[in-house]
Amino acid sequence: MVDLRRRIDVELKNIDRILVELPASDRVHGLSTLELAGVATLLHNFYNGIENILKQILVAKDFAIPQGQSWHKDLIELSLKNGIISEGVKERLGKYLAFRHFFSHAYALDLYPQRMEPLVGSAASVYGSFKQDIGARLSCASEK
Repeated sequence: MVDLRRRIDVELKNIDRILVELPASDRVHGLSTLELAGVATLLHNFYNGIENILKQILVAKDFAIPQGQSWHKDLIELSLKNGIISEGVKERLGKYLAFRHFFSHAYALDLYPQRMEPLVGSAASVYGSFKQDIGARLSCASEK
């Protein structure tokens, strides 16, 4: 369990660094295409960090990581089903999952500030809720 906590702490610190670098959501609209691409990369990294944490917890609990085209969505569903995240966090992460998919397949010229502003604005709150969920899960696991 200590090794798992250490790996998760590394991911959490990386996500903390990402959140520090994100601009205020009310500044997103005035950014250049290049700056929007940077913000999009940070949002993508934010979500990837959360996925990395979920994968580590699931592997530690001897669950197989989903495979196939829908593995990102299946990872979230498996995490909900096994009590790692709450329904509320799952719903909120769904917006970042959708953005992750868009970002992976779109051109930087297709980034629109009005779509990114809510993600930037709620990232810290989503992260806080996510940390509460996994913290509760890890506390329960260490008591067993």
